[in-house]
Amino acid sequence: MYEHWTGRFHGACSTIGWCAALNVLVLAFTLFGGVVLGVGPALAAAYALSRRHHRGEAVRPLRDFAETWRREFWRGNAVILPVVAAGTILWLNYSALSALGPDAAPARLASLLGLIVMIGIAAHIGPMYAHFDLPSRQYILTASRFALAQPASTIILLFVFAAAAFTSAVFPVLVLSVSIGAWIHTSTWLCQRFYAENERRLAAGTEDLPEHTTVGALPAEPLRMR
Repeated sequence: MYEHWTGRFHGACSTIGWCAALNVLVLAFTLFGGVVLGVGPALAAAYALSRRHHRGEAVRPLRDFAETWRREFWRGNAVILPVVAAGTILWLNYSALSALGPDAAPARLASLLGLIVMIGIAAHIGPMYAHFDLPSRQYILTASRFALAQPASTIILLFVFAAAAFTSAVFPVLVLSVSIGAWIHTSTWLCQRFYAENERRLAAGTEDLPEHTTVGALPAEPLRMR
């Protein structure tokens, strides 16, 4: 029993340390790229290393992150930067509308719904970028299709993101220490399972799927992403 709990404690500490390392690397290489041109490849590298870590592969955090950041600089910016920019614009728009009071309630609600949809799509971009080799222009479209075709997985990611955002808002120091890495680590782990289940359903064919799917039947039909 003692060894069982010590093993769990060691595993938890190892995971926290890994998330903290990812957090530091993302922030450092985002700044190294001048923020605007650094955030895309930094997130691409973080998701790539997180995927390797979940698969049990050996990872040299600093060296592998730097190599991936450099290799994915232009492509990472082309795929991820537009998503980050769109999410930032929607957040700023929602914040501005929130300051206008009750008169802006309809516009604020519309902005909030748009932001939620954007977060649901964006939550798939990083893990999908690390998992699938697609043409750059197809990632956003494929992530959008998957987020809408598999709403159960998107809802789970939204709840995890909301929990991470709320905790970080209450304790801002976590943003600088662990919360970004924890989100990347957790969303990668979840999406690996979502994609594996999607591939399993595709391989099994559609004969076992219901003839008609509704909003209440989650997840919906599997999506071919390659």
